[in-house]
Amino acid sequence: MKKKCLSALFSVLTVVGLASAPAMAQDDVRLNRSIETLAKGEPVFGLFTGNFSLANARALARSNLDYILIDMEHTAFDMETLQEFLLGMTDKQVVASQGHAQMRTTPIVRLPANGRNDPEWMVKQILDIGAFGIMFPYVETAEEARRAVAAMRYPQPRGSEIMEPAGTRGSSPAVASWYWGVSDYGQRADTWPLNPRGELISFLQIESAKGVENAEAIITTPGVSAVFVGPADLSMSMGLPGNHPEVQAAIASVVELCKKHNVPCGITTGANDITARLDQGFLMPTVGYWGDAGISGSTEANLRTAREHAGRTD
Repeated sequence: MKKKCLSALFSVLTVVGLASAPAMAQDDVRLNRSIETLAKGEPVFGLFTGNFSLANARALARSNLDYILIDMEHTAFDMETLQEFLLGMTDKQVVASQGHAQMRTTPIVRLPANGRNDPEWMVKQILDIGAFGIMFPYVETAEEARRAVAAMRYPQPRGSEIMEPAGTRGSSPAVASWYWGVSDYGQRADTWPLNPRGELISFLQIESAKGVENAEAIITTPGVSAVFVGPADLSMSMGLPGNHPEVQAAIASVVELCKKHNVPCGITTGANDITARLDQGFLMPTVGYWGDAGISGSTEANLRTAREHAGRTD
């Protein structure tokens, strides 16, 4: 049944013209809107979701959120379901009205593998169906960060100034190229800002005492786009409640290093702390918790508060 639904989705998108999107794509159009916003020094706001229904995909695509963290760490790792969800996030009306293939809401997928596991095969499958970013949980060392970035990158052309970290991703760009709506996917499918033209976000989670100890080495690994502090796992790793001053000091130390090295930093937030986290320097906070069906009224209110506090009017 699922295969029939997926086939039908491909057929509908082809009929309405998405399949001809490569002709629409423009060299000067940034496909990853979250990168476009971050490059201007402005914050972006997101939400975790584990509901992969088409109804949820449609609602999130029109939610005014900048990015969605599609959580496959704590849900089933199912490529066919993920592909269906990504297709559901394609808002054809917006694509048609704006005249180019940029998605309003950036889909980023969180892996089930943590830093010490080999992520290559998961990363390859996720990127090959069109995701615009990967979140890597529980990264604790610079070597783990390097391996994460390498898994997202193709080997670079001879003579490139950004050869390292050397890419290990195999070439099979047909589906992702179609989904992005470009004919030059191989040139754009790289991590930003290492590659200024890159459209991929490598989002590494620091969520352990060891990760905090190695935070600067992780943050400064070439190819790391952003860092996300996981406060729940961090507090567990430290053996302390989340509101303990030592935990909050650890969180503050990570965001300060991110600011020092101009790397966006994210964290989970709610109504009680979203503006404080923005003032602290977090540029990629989530504005609610688990999104099961679009965004709740409280998450919408948090998003509105965050956007107003950050001066976001787009």
